[in-house]
Amino acid sequence: MTVAPSATAPGTPATFEIKSANLPLVALLLKSADLQTLAQDLQTRFGEIPDFFDRDPLVIDLTALNAATRRNDTENCVIDFPALITLLRPYSLVAIALRGGSPEQMAAGLAAGLLPAPDARVVPSSAQAAERAPTPVPVRAPTALASPAPAPSPAPAPAMPDPPLGALVIHKPLRSGQQIYARGRDLVVLAMVNVGAEIIADGHIHVYAPLRGKAMAGARGNTEARIFALSMEAELVSIAGIYRTSENKLPPNVFGKPTQVRLVPSAEGDKLMLDAL
Repeated sequence: MTVAPSATAPGTPATFEIKSANLPLVALLLKSADLQTLAQDLQTRFGEIPDFFDRDPLVIDLTALNAATRRNDTENCVIDFPALITLLRPYSLVAIALRGGSPEQMAAGLAAGLLPAPDARVVPSSAQAAERAPTPVPVRAPTALASPAPAPSPAPAPAMPDPPLGALVIHKPLRSGQQIYARGRDLVVLAMVNVGAEIIADGHIHVYAPLRGKAMAGARGNTEARIFALSMEAELVSIAGIYRTSENKLPPNVFGKPTQVRLVPSAEGDKLMLDAL
């Protein structure tokens, strides 16, 4: 006689359950094992933005580093993982995993407390995504059906996602030395952004006044983010880490005029495009 298993197996604890879960990670795509230079670059990029990260879990990705090593026909780099983890900590980055390393590197990372994460997926840039997108295959509809297809059963209603954060709105002019960061949302500025001021957003940036300071949209890698300014006079504009400074003078058709800044994919990678509005 076959006995069907009960809904709850004997011995199943009533105090907990084990479920699958997804954890959003920040990826550090390491391109050099020189931690001293890395420390300088981190300070330059994030030293003036102490709250850019908020104890974000991070995966260290050695794929690019080891690919360059293979191209140069040299031995895999030795990484001082304890020192690297310590280096990232002041920026509120918590290294928890490692991917793309050689067996020796993975063993060293494991000894430093990092978990192997071979299945972690790094979000590609818009240009890379376009290259990898599959070509759609046309499907020809059948010319006749022997019998009508049964009506599909109604699909369950999808769970409603949490509503996105509204835009952060700034009403007052920003002076030199001031910095505003719209974490996880758009930024709207209704007054002048003076030279030496910085405005940063994970989403879009809208400035309904002269933009003369620094504007950095898509700060966490959103290549679809844009910058809009009523009068474009910025000393720096950046989207997803790709930037243009005032050393490269703005074209006459956008300087002092309503302008949008966006990324355009190309064979060499994403490039900044400034369009007069």
